[in-house]
Amino acid sequence: HSTKPLLEQTDFPTLRRRSLKTLQLNLGYRCNQSCLHCHVNASPSRKEEMSRQTMDMALDYLHIHKISNLDLTGGAPELNPHFRYLVTQARKLGIHVIDRCNLTILSEPGQETLADFLAQHEVEIVASLPCYVQENLEAQRGKGVYSRSMTGLGKLNAKGYGRSDGRLVLNLVYNPVDGSLSPPQEQLQEDYRKRLGAQGIFFNQLFTITNMPIKRFGSTLVSKGKFHAYMELLKSAHQPQNLDNVMCRSLVSIDWQGQAYDCDFNQMLDMPMPLQNQVQPGLQDLMNRDLCGNMIAVADHCYGCTAGQGSSCGGALNEI
Repeated sequence: HSTKPLLEQTDFPTLRRRSLKTLQLNLGYRCNQSCLHCHVNASPSRKEEMSRQTMDMALDYLHIHKISNLDLTGGAPELNPHFRYLVTQARKLGIHVIDRCNLTILSEPGQETLADFLAQHEVEIVASLPCYVQENLEAQRGKGVYSRSMTGLGKLNAKGYGRSDGRLVLNLVYNPVDGSLSPPQEQLQEDYRKRLGAQGIFFNQLFTITNMPIKRFGSTLVSKGKFHAYMELLKSAHQPQNLDNVMCRSLVSIDWQGQAYDCDFNQMLDMPMPLQNQVQPGLQDLMNRDLCGNMIAVADHCYGCTAGQGSSCGGALNEI
């Protein structure tokens, strides 16, 4: 059930870009999991993956535009055969690298040295852990994922991740189990600290992220007859002050083929970045352009980023 036709007609406010701080690369849609809330439709059967040539172009773009952050996502970005090459080269340029990790990848065959590699290059880890309760977590992500996630967190803690010195940053991500908004981020973070701390697991911050009504989660809403109710929830909880800090104002999202979008969600809806004289702009079209002031493509799903406390790849935009 494609939700794009249901989202295109919108009254979402006009947005324009500011200075660019983060380049986000989707390294491919292959993943070792098939999560219910996944807005990418990632799964083990997906074959799409970014080439080394496209990665080199991205490294050039980072260097030319002096971008400080490289945000790697997927699928499971670590499954791309050039993942470690990209991280190594970016760190040589002094760029801060973020790996959006599903935790279970750390126990996949062939990934036995992944935790060591990430620690060696001081990669920030943003790890998906939608709930600290086994039943809720596995309802979203599949049977056996809870124990593998806890094992993965233990591995990262053993390497020095999650300590208060901030050298090896480990942040966790919460997604609601159903079609609801996240509870206050700070309050939930303390709940996570207590529950995980009782198991000897520690982390730096918790990010709450709203489920987007697109791809697998959007299709589930449609099939259950809950899509319109969820959109009403998002719209009724819209907070205009969140518009000031939405991530698309300072981030560019690049898909596995090197095509450019305003955010990862627009990428999944095939909504290209609006760029003069370009129907589908790619990295090569951005090389010599200053995007500051450029119009941002919006649709009704954008209310997912402005509802309640707001939502971004870095969690809540404010505390309400």
